[in-house]
Formats: sequence, structure tokens, C-alpha cells
Amino acid sequence: MPAADPACVRSGSNDKNEYRPRNPEDSLLYRTIAGHLETFLARQRERGREVPQFVEREMRAYLSCGILACGFLRLRCESFGKDRLLPLSCKGRSVCPSCCGRRMVDTAAHLVDRVFPRVPVRQWVLSLPFALRYRLAYDSTMTTAVLQVFIRSLFGFYRRLAHDYGIEQTQCGAVTFVQRFGSAANLMSISTYSALCRWRHSCDYVGFRTMSCDVEFDWQ
Repeated sequence: MPAADPACVRSGSNDKNEYRPRNPEDSLLYRTIAGHLETFLARQRERGREVPQFVEREMRAYLSCGILACGFLRLRCESFGKDRLLPLSCKGRSVCPSCCGRRMVDTAAHLVDRVFPRVPVRQWVLSLPFALRYRLAYDSTMTTAVLQVFIRSLFGFYRRLAHDYGIEQTQCGAVTFVQRFGSAANLMSISTYSALCRWRHSCDYVGFRTMSCDVEFDWQ
């Protein structure tokens, strides 16, 4: 790699600046999955309830994340003449706490810096009955349809609220994330977390102060 700018290189390192590998194999989560994954998969096959391929793929990828034996980059600092081995990451979206945490931070920074206007933003949560959660976990078309109904209802609420304030020409915006399981790895599909904001077409931003709300619909 190109030589580093000497002005940006410290002569020596301390505990705060020194890179420290995270050693995922020392974590309880890694030891649990590594020690019981094959047994778990075999038991599920015997019961006739095989684990979905995407779940198995995520777990196996996590076992190789941050492990030098599974692949790495060799980085060299020309100024100090030192090498650094950087293990490859799995870039998973569900199991790996390191990759999920990095993705979460990057996404939040992108939304705050480049997406959201400077208006108050409120979070709305949609929780569905258990009878629908299992269906939506495997039916992406229905998940999209339910999400569209949810967002359309919220947009209608905000338009009526704007009308009460005497604002006619407005535009709604929303960013939604779907949470598919809880902290105990239990199926939660589908809980949606939507951040909504409103502003005028003329870019004269108007924000409404509403309380965060956990919405429950009667689907029967």
C-alpha cells in the first residue's frame, strides 16, 4: 500500500491508539455456535424440521468472521516498515455482532448526515399477532403489502394533522426497518420501526411533535 504521510504517523503507540484484534473465538456466542451447530442441524433434520439454508449459511459464515485462518489482508506501513494482518469479515446481517454493529452504525450515520432533513423525526412501531408473524417470515410479498398499509395509514394521519394546522401542500417521508427476531432469537416477524418526517414542497421544513407509538391492529 502507498506510504503513509509522516505527519499522520505517531512515533510509537499507546493503549488508546494501538489496534487490537477482537478475537471472536473467545466469545461465549462463538464457542456456543462452534460447539453445538452440527448437533443442532442434525437434530433438526432427524425431526423433519430442517433449518432454513439462509440461517445455516449465516451461522457458518459467522464462524469464519475475524479468523485469520479463514482469510486475511496483509497491510504494510511504509513509514514504520511494519506489517499488519487484517482478518476478513463475514458481512452478515443477523448473527455476527461485529458486522451487525458496524452496519448499524454506518446506516445511522448515513441517515443522519445524508437522508433526514433537519426536522423532528418520530419512531412508530407496528407489532403483529403471532398468527401472522410466521406467515410473514417466509412471504416477502405479504410483508411488503402489510408495510405499505402501515405506511399509508401513517401518512394519512400526518396529512390530516397538517390540514388541521392549515398546511395544505406537504410531503411525507419514511425509513422503515423490519425486525425479524427478538433478543432471545425468537421469531418476531414482523415488527417494523418507521422513522417519519414531514416537510413542505417549498423546502420550508415543518416538523410535528408526536409521541412514539406501538401500534396494534385487530386483523380479525
